[in-house]
Amino acid sequence: MTSIYDFVKNLLSSFQSVSLLFTRAILAYGFYGPATHKWSDMKGTAAFFESVGIPFPLVNAYITGTFELLGVILLTLGLLTRFISIPLMIIMVTAILTVHISNGFSTINNGFEIPLYYFIFAFALASFGGGKFSLDYLLFEKKNEY
Repeated sequence: MTSIYDFVKNLLSSFQSVSLLFTRAILAYGFYGPATHKWSDMKGTAAFFESVGIPFPLVNAYITGTFELLGVILLTLGLLTRFISIPLMIIMVTAILTVHISNGFSTINNGFEIPLYYFIFAFALASFGGGKFSLDYLLFEKKNEY
């Protein structure tokens, strides 16, 4: 049983960087719409933030929109993946607590399901980094392998 486990573990571990690439791409795509929406109507975003009790709504709208847009760019490139994942996690926790939690879990009811998945994706990227198919690997990790 141990040999089967080791075989499967080694086989699946060889796909780690591919799974991190897919995770980065899906998370970047997921933040693209909200980021562009915020930047296209910053006053509307601030009004919404104010309606759900977020303090300094215009400042926080700009901060959130900026980090989401940076997230799209940096996750796509795999650059500073661990660092950008932290503010994205904070944005998702804030979204869950201020907007989605009262609607339950289900996406059908605007629940916290999708923001929770995004949080988990960002947490995995913060923990594991961008993988071998990233600028992080080329700039910071590859030279440490020699």
